[in-house]
Amino acid sequence: MKAIFLLCLLPLASCGLPDPVVSGAAAGAGLATVVTIQRTPLDALYSLVTGKDCSVVRMGQGKTYCRPVEPPPEPPAFCTRTLGTLECWQDPASLPDHPHGVADGPATLTPEQEANRVRRWP
Repeated sequence: MKAIFLLCLLPLASCGLPDPVVSGAAAGAGLATVVTIQRTPLDALYSLVTGKDCSVVRMGQGKTYCRPVEPPPEPPAFCTRTLGTLECWQDPASLPDHPHGVADGPATLTPEQEANRVRRWP
């Protein structure tokens, strides 16, 4: 699919200097893509081919050109109430009587969240 897309772009190349209207349109398109998707058209093409999230805008912010793969989040600490304070434990399975935690949220990512975390661009 990507190869077909690139082959379709090949006839659009020309051998000569573009006139000012074409240059202005290209500059406007470049500005519009930076504003809307935070990458230039070449960044979008490179990201499409490689599957990575790459952008010159990231470099302008002092980051790497392509976004690194994010490690999975650390599991949250398991905290319980005691007399007037909270105590947090790394291994809740080792606690006697399995007390209820202070936070009732999920401890891991759902399959949809994990798929979103490791997704390809776009």
